[in-house]
Amino acid sequence: MAALTKRATIYLDPEVHRTLKLKAAEMSRSMSDLVNEVVKRALAEDAEDLAAFEERAEDPLLTYEEMVERLKESGRI
Repeated sequence: MAALTKRATIYLDPEVHRTLKLKAAEMSRSMSDLVNEVVKRALAEDAEDLAAFEERAEDPLLTYEEMVERLKESGRI
């Protein structure tokens, strides 16, 4: 783990804790390493989603009815 780390208290469901502990042992990694990896991955996905929203900010808005009509016209439904 990196030299500069912060300590935090989190509360896990007992089954999640047990499973995480077993997975960490199986992979010869610490529980903290696994949690950090998953949190970083989730944050990266959020950043990708926000970037995609920004890219499409100028796209025209469609109503549900308009979208259904387009799908029918294209033969998708």
